[in-house]
Amino acid sequence: MKVREIDVRVVRSDLTELAVDAIVNAANNQLVMGGGVAGVIRKKGGHIIEDEAVAQGPIDVGAAIATGAGALPAKHVIHAATMGMDFKTDEHKVRSACASALGLAGTMGLSSIALPALGCGTGGFPLVGCAKILTQEVLRVAREGRTSLREIVLCLHDQKAFDIFEKHVYGYLRHVMDDLGWGPYVTTDIIIEVAGGVVIIERSNPPYGWALPGGFVDRGESLETAACREAKEETGLDLEDLRQFHIYSDPSRDPRFHTVTTVFTAKGIGTPRAGDDAKGLRVVPRAELLKRTYAFDHDKVLSDYLTSLGKI
Repeated sequence: MKVREIDVRVVRSDLTELAVDAIVNAANNQLVMGGGVAGVIRKKGGHIIEDEAVAQGPIDVGAAIATGAGALPAKHVIHAATMGMDFKTDEHKVRSACASALGLAGTMGLSSIALPALGCGTGGFPLVGCAKILTQEVLRVAREGRTSLREIVLCLHDQKAFDIFEKHVYGYLRHVMDDLGWGPYVTTDIIIEVAGGVVIIERSNPPYGWALPGGFVDRGESLETAACREAKEETGLDLEDLRQFHIYSDPSRDPRFHTVTTVFTAKGIGTPRAGDDAKGLRVVPRAELLKRTYAFDHDKVLSDYLTSLGKI
């Protein structure tokens, strides 16, 4: 699929057999190539790849370095650290590693790169989450337009992983390009007060974590209509006394892309329940709201809200 100047493909293949400018190794931060994809790269390409990598380590988790590719068809191996030596990863490490790999490829002037499902082997990161994060990073690179890359291949070895990536990568790309456009994106978030506190949801998509109910404004919707729709979809609540609170527009507030959100306050009518777009739901007393970790900038939003009420 063409994303501006970049061809994005999802393929089922052996990463080590692709004749691209660079393949990406989901590395540990010591750059020791043990099992999994790293072990196969070393076995087929030669120990010289590991020797060259280790000589540049250790590196920060989320960072990336490049080596030659030994006997492999690719010209380079980009080693992106998705974990430390505890072999644990998360969405932030996967996102940073992908961003570093794509950024390094651009700095090197490469035109083609192939990435595996970063963090999904030894790290055990969910395939669906990885597919969406990698797609978001591909979109970011394409949107910025300051890269030499013209082909990005997402390479999966087994059929299950390929099916998941094919569905979610192409589906996400079509949704952004056909439905949302290139942004900045208009969103709404709602601080919903009910008996016992404020309603927050647990996100089922990256970025994971707790957040205020909310989402994108659809074509033909007003901000108020979008807020009411999102609240109903995610919490089952109708809203009354809906009021604009504040607009948040920092380009870095959303790790996926630039969003401008209008935050509303409202009273919830009905019984709160997690909808299809939410993994979970909680009603949190005001005094406990800032004790949690939130996605986006919702900790700041809630802090500003409590300050406006004179509660902190």
